[in-house]
Amino acid sequence: MTVDVHTHLVPKGWPDLSVACGGHGWPWLRIDSERAAMIMIGSSEFRPIGPQTWDPAVRRADMDADGIDLQVVSPTPVFFGYERPAAQAVKLARIFNDLTLETLAGDERFVPFCQVPLQDPDAACAELDRCRAAGHAGVEIGNHVGDKDLDDPGIVAFLKHCAETGTPVLVHPWDMPGGPRLDRWMARWLTGMPAETHLSLLAMILGGAFDRLPPSLRICFAHGGGSFAFWLGRLENAWHRRGDLVRGCSEHPPSAYLDRILVDTVVFESAPLRLLVDTLGEDRVLVGSDYPYPLGERPVGEVVRKAGFLTADQQHKLRTGNALRYLGRPV
Repeated sequence: MTVDVHTHLVPKGWPDLSVACGGHGWPWLRIDSERAAMIMIGSSEFRPIGPQTWDPAVRRADMDADGIDLQVVSPTPVFFGYERPAAQAVKLARIFNDLTLETLAGDERFVPFCQVPLQDPDAACAELDRCRAAGHAGVEIGNHVGDKDLDDPGIVAFLKHCAETGTPVLVHPWDMPGGPRLDRWMARWLTGMPAETHLSLLAMILGGAFDRLPPSLRICFAHGGGSFAFWLGRLENAWHRRGDLVRGCSEHPPSAYLDRILVDTVVFESAPLRLLVDTLGEDRVLVGSDYPYPLGERPVGEVVRKAGFLTADQQHKLRTGNALRYLGRPV
């Protein structure tokens, strides 16, 4: 059995959001053919998509081809709506969360994760509870809300609610900085996404979020945790040598929090995968793919299957056991 904990969808049939949610400038879908569409933001093309994003039959066929038994299906971050007034974001979340369940139609091979209006922690908790009751198994959140990182008191309160309700959390980078140096070659995705995830982990540690949250919180960081594992030594050195500036609110050095962190395997090569296993431990790494987007891994899980340094027991953990524990399912 292989579980993929990091995939996305764009549900079918979403309405004109300016009418349904209020306001202007929402993403909309330009239909180019029966099998091709373009997510638009205003008059700008954001991302081409195909039936993999909205057709469960196509997803199942790809899962069969890649040997994937179970797939966690999360929102596409461009639809988070964190920059919107909270009332609009609540309407947006309800629309997309309900459409996600409708699109996946209760197929047991899909594990739906919802989105929440994270800019309003109370509304986020209420939407999470509504979604869990309706059939969502977890929640995907962005790594920041404007200038608020994951150590913000409101976000910590939401994460505490996730821990109390046994809800797994997937942290996905989004809203990366732009500019002339980053708008070439998809540099915002190639450098900005790893940096954003690294920064969110620093916030969880140095901002004291992990110290304020129970160890029962199951939280996974996308794309192998960004650049965090590679630069842990630099962070640890800075914490000890420049504690006056670096320690922040953390009670312990950064290495003491590694057993609180889960990451996926979207790193594509054996060397960085080995770094993740060596740094975080074989129980903290889970197969992920970023399916169906072009910067994801296909075939899904190939980096794990080809990792000759993994024992059979470690292979099982990365492909199955760790993900089932993350989802709160029997191993």
